Amino acid sequence: MLRRLYNWCIAAADKPYATWLMGTVSFVESSFFPIPPDTMLIPMSLARPDRAWFYATVCTITSVAGGVLGYFIGAVLYDSIGLWLIQLYGYGDKVDAFRAAYAQWGGWIILIKGLTPIPYKIVTIASGFAGYNFLLFVILSIITRGMRFYVEAFLLNRYGAQARAILEERLEVWATAFAVVLVAGIFAALYLF
Repeated sequence: MLRRLYNWCIAAADKPYATWLMGTVSFVESSFFPIPPDTMLIPMSLARPDRAWFYATVCTITSVAGGVLGYFIGAVLYDSIGLWLIQLYGYGDKVDAFRAAYAQWGGWIILIKGLTPIPYKIVTIASGFAGYNFLLFVILSIITRGMRFYVEAFLLNRYGAQARAILEERLEVWATAFAVVLVAGIFAALYLF
């Protein structure tokens, strides 16, 4: 299954809908979807290293736009949708501690969590719920999400052919490592806040 998804992303990189689909995944991941856009950004950038910067730009813009939706969910719809999403991901009992941490460390929380595999949707919803300064939230989201996607683009653009050969040779190992890091990030979020 993993190999099929990877092959599909590689083959789809030249199709017009692939960029739209990646942007959609990036958008919804920042507010409610559990799959990170890296699952499309990386194989598409490996297939087309010359477009890695463009793909990073799409992911950054759509991720921040999705973050604005997450902020809105937290600010306006927390009691209904926001609380449900937070509980769905197992963070229900951590919200008060997270909100208190925002009063002191909000900017750092946004910057650090935006770079990690800890689900960014938790940050976006909590930022709205905590009433974090919206403009500052957007600026910090642009910085952190941009940094994440542009570092990936740089590496994939620079080492695309070598990275593709290494990835394809041991796809299952890399996918397992990615899953372990993702799960570790989720557990870290559960126990740090």
